[in-house]
Amino acid sequence: MPTVTVKLKSRSYAVEIAAGSVDRAGELARLALGARPRTAVIVSNPAVDALYGRRAARSLARSGLETLRFLMGDGERYKTIGTARSLYTFLIEHKVERRDVIVALGGGVVGDLSGFVAATYLRGISFIQVPTTLLAQIDSSIGGKTGVNHALGKNLIGAFHQPRLVVIDPETLATLPARQIRAGLYEAIKYGVIRDRRLFQRIVRQIEQIKRLDPTSLTHLIARSCSIKAEVVARDECEGGLRRILNFGHTVGHALEAVTRYRRFYHGEAVGYGMQAASRIAELMDLLAVEDREAIDEAVRLVGRLPQAKSLALNDIISAMGHDKKAEAGRLTFVLPVEIGRVVLRSDVPPRLVRSALKDILS
Repeated sequence: MPTVTVKLKSRSYAVEIAAGSVDRAGELARLALGARPRTAVIVSNPAVDALYGRRAARSLARSGLETLRFLMGDGERYKTIGTARSLYTFLIEHKVERRDVIVALGGGVVGDLSGFVAATYLRGISFIQVPTTLLAQIDSSIGGKTGVNHALGKNLIGAFHQPRLVVIDPETLATLPARQIRAGLYEAIKYGVIRDRRLFQRIVRQIEQIKRLDPTSLTHLIARSCSIKAEVVARDECEGGLRRILNFGHTVGHALEAVTRYRRFYHGEAVGYGMQAASRIAELMDLLAVEDREAIDEAVRLVGRLPQAKSLALNDIISAMGHDKKAEAGRLTFVLPVEIGRVVLRSDVPPRLVRSALKDILS
């Protein structure tokens, strides 16, 4: 099974992709961290903990780590300062030290919040990602962007804090609801549009095999997506330039999540709408051929039906976009495709085109 390396200036870390690797988490943790950690704090939610918590804890214990488990609520609405405060209290009460490690076992919400707490507790302790959703495996577990949400916007409070190791077990996806698989696939389409036309075409061609979790198709999808993100992050760790292309679909996507209070859409579903909106803006600005815009729409359609959005107020979405963390001097920056496999950053998008694109996708 493949190993992807995230090569950074300060240090590198491995993304281990292997069936059954939840049961090797302790062994892999010791290889990455050495003998120094004494305690591993597993952060998860009740559903994931019931499936994989004991397996992960046994593996860590076999490697000589004392294990503690902290459970948080399931869903974006729990990715808050309040939940982080509860985790800080847990760590302090259990006398977790700077040499110890937090292990994020779950999806992107668990990973983002665990990483944020790891970045700020005792001014920074180690953490390991063990992602159990497709979206987290191909995207959020890699790259060190951690954070929590605010009522006015998503991920407005956060830090860059790289994991010491990412352990991806594709077998954990077998317990996911089909909707969660689809949510991850929308994000996978993003990688094809921004960087790899062949990946985009392969996803479209193999969509049914991937939905059925065919091991060969799935492993290739995960490994290639991780490789793209690793390459981008290695060149721009703190989102000063190139890394911003990873936000394709996210300007509108985050706004949709915020106006629905993180209750209607999975993150990948909101990004699905956001990619369609960005593609329409690109077409209206004569940057993207209609054929490629239609191909992006068709790829999103093949993944599955997105949750209904036509009841949402257009002005509320536009207002929420104004709180986007990527805004500069009050101007939004959009990641716009110019062809499948290549995108550009534009901060000169006329508001009327944004409104037109939103009206189109919401209808």
